[in-house]
Amino acid sequence: MSDALADLSAQGVSIWLDDISRERLVSGNLQQLVDTKHVVGVTSNPSIFQKAMEGAADGDSAYAQQVHDLAVRGVSLEEAVRLLTSYDIRWACDVLRPVYDATDGQDGRVSIEVDPRIAHDSDKTTAEATALWWLVDRPNVMIKIPAAEAGLPSIAAATAAGISVNVTLIFSIERYRKVMQAYLSGLKQAREAGIDLSSIRSVASFFVSRVDTEIDKRLDKIGTDEAKAVRGKAAIANARLAYQAFQEVFAGPEWDELKSAGAHVQRPLWASTGVKDPTYDDTMYVTQLVAKDTVNTMPEATLNAVADHGVISGPTADSGYDDARKVVSDLSSLGIELQEVTELLESEGVDKFMDSWASLLEGVQKQLTAGAEKADNGDPGEAGNADKSGAAGA
Repeated sequence: MSDALADLSAQGVSIWLDDISRERLVSGNLQQLVDTKHVVGVTSNPSIFQKAMEGAADGDSAYAQQVHDLAVRGVSLEEAVRLLTSYDIRWACDVLRPVYDATDGQDGRVSIEVDPRIAHDSDKTTAEATALWWLVDRPNVMIKIPAAEAGLPSIAAATAAGISVNVTLIFSIERYRKVMQAYLSGLKQAREAGIDLSSIRSVASFFVSRVDTEIDKRLDKIGTDEAKAVRGKAAIANARLAYQAFQEVFAGPEWDELKSAGAHVQRPLWASTGVKDPTYDDTMYVTQLVAKDTVNTMPEATLNAVADHGVISGPTADSGYDDARKVVSDLSSLGIELQEVTELLESEGVDKFMDSWASLLEGVQKQLTAGAEKADNGDPGEAGNADKSGAAGA
């Protein structure tokens, strides 16, 4: 039988899991995915942590002991969230450390995002990125910084400090080019500071499925044959043009100089690759975006779908640029401007992560309150399970 995930890896696509939870770590599920599904990295975001920590006050939760200990200590809410999330990231980094070592730092990466509420404040984002880098304290961690306009200086500053950055929430080609330039600027500053450029890695998370979701909704309202003809094509066209931009930026004299100093390209990472429309092939954002020097971070359902029936026929994202531009032109002729759509999606993306973060804070606060009440009533918690629940990281 063909192993589609192995075929994908052989084409130069790194397979990362777009999910993390304490339960995955306790059960050994993450290690199993590394061993059996070619997973070589992990990404997280506020929505993922919100889901993972639901019910953490429950005594059966893998987070229960750490929540109890944090409550007993009277740790502040925001600090508690940092400690809970960074413990999971640190543990995942340790699981993936052999991959990191085997790939000379290219993979084996685990991403943690800065507080999305500060996405529009460059100084706070830079400070938070640095704090998370220190807190996790693993060479294979990546700090996620949103690609909002205010995030661009933070990307450069973090890179200049030797921090490996995952730039997230990229939707437009224009913004993607600015992200790549911010990375190059950071590399130049790092070189001037005497930092070993070979120790710095970065990915640029270019979101895919949300583009089709928004544009298809508009096409359905138009309802003409011309509109139906471009349904489900915008996201892949946009991503392919992003890959063309990547090829252009990481070539030529400017890049050659940095490369000779040990720098690595900032790889495009295809994010939001779960297919939302049930009428589409559930592997399309994987099989149609195959290209070397890329990452595809998948929710587990997509990972399993590719393993079960995905067909990897070779590179599919490093060509067809004229066809991609025609899709953009066809959309424009229908009154749909891709730039306007991507600006909307960026704004909505930051807002959604802020909402998830607020829900996460609210949920953890309830759990801390419940834990404090148990402590006041003389409940000692589950100290015997500290090795499983992560209390040592509290």
